[in-house]
Amino acid sequence: MTREQYIKIIERELHNINKKIDIKILQGMDYRREANEHKQLLHKIRQHRRKGFLGRLLNSLTKFPQFSNI
Repeated sequence: MTREQYIKIIERELHNINKKIDIKILQGMDYRREANEHKQLLHKIRQHRRKGFLGRLLNSLTKFPQFSNI
């Protein structure tokens, strides 16, 4: 599986989770679990799109709250 195929699969899953979140918001239900999954998938996409040493370093720093706004 190529990197592009992997990213496409993650983006498709992200789209499905967004649909679930929208439905739960309209119904007034809690969507914390889906929001956490959404955050993790975004992290995976960012991780695979960054290239080089500096990109990987910045990606690892986002795991810490004090550096999450980089």
